[in-house]
Amino acid sequence: MVGPLNKGLNPVSITDLKFQSNYIGTLLKASLISAFLALSEGIAVGRSLGMLKNEQIDGNKEMIAFGLMNIVGSCFSCYLTTAKELYHGAAGPFSKSAVNYHAGCRTSMSNVVMSICMMLVLLFLAPLFKYTPLVALSAIIAVAMIGLIEYEEAYRLFKVDKFDFLICMSAFFGVIFYSMTAGLLISVCLAVVRSLLYIARPSTCKLGGIEGTEMYCDVEQYPNSYVHPDILILNLGSPIYYANAGYLKERILRWVEEEENTKKKDADLQYVILDMGGVTSIDNTGIGMLFDVHKNLGRKGMKIALTNPRLEVAEKLMLSRYIELIGGEDWVFLSVKEAVAACRFALQELKRTEESSL
Repeated sequence: MVGPLNKGLNPVSITDLKFQSNYIGTLLKASLISAFLALSEGIAVGRSLGMLKNEQIDGNKEMIAFGLMNIVGSCFSCYLTTAKELYHGAAGPFSKSAVNYHAGCRTSMSNVVMSICMMLVLLFLAPLFKYTPLVALSAIIAVAMIGLIEYEEAYRLFKVDKFDFLICMSAFFGVIFYSMTAGLLISVCLAVVRSLLYIARPSTCKLGGIEGTEMYCDVEQYPNSYVHPDILILNLGSPIYYANAGYLKERILRWVEEEENTKKKDADLQYVILDMGGVTSIDNTGIGMLFDVHKNLGRKGMKIALTNPRLEVAEKLMLSRYIELIGGEDWVFLSVKEAVAACRFALQELKRTEESSL
């Protein structure tokens, strides 16, 4: 049974608010953890329910609503909002939102009506719920929650991406066997680990030309693509900064070493073209990495050309004088095709000069 329930609303508690130094540390720790979990749960659940009705959920509005809700609620002895969400713009526990959804509620007014009904119940009808079985309340929540489980979506995740499926199952079993907070925390941690792996080890690939077109694509994806014997074309597909600069430097130099080992003696590697179309930003560590790569390749008699750098990236490379180091703006091109043509022309001119000197 639910047990005795006192009717009436919570008393005003704003007068009990005190800022004492011995509680500030504990308050900050608890508030940061509660805010992180509340926002993560609220936005995740809100977007899940929003997708069921093809509605867009604004995370910024969710966070503002959470903050205002807890600030106002703390002045009236309300329970801290954590495992809640803001579906249709009003606050309510996940279970209430699920019941709302399956009841056919469509607008935010449904939450206003629900709030008024709850206030009337607390003021006048609360003692009548003394003998309500807890199993009845659990059944209402269970029925509403079962309808939110999408087996086909889980199977699709398993087929498409095993790691996403692992995150999904971690959240699912964490909620079932522990709590919603534990399940969400586990899934968020796994997602963060995956993001860090992607950030620290971005994708790089060697490009080759597609016969009959002006396109240059990944040679592993298109094995029939052709490569130029004296030119190595590498694609950098992510921002370059301190977290991945070392890895990218290692990958570029390894590509060069592998290319040198496969070349014949009469076709030494002369140019390395870096396709920077996917590099949306770069920091000082990334710029330093490019300087180190230039120094390493310069010792081997190789030159670097850049293609399609973004405006922000190009400005930083200009200010750091890296563009000047590689030969000026003449070695910065709009496309890989133009860079290849310039490198081949330079090689032909060098060959003619050597032949004429003989």
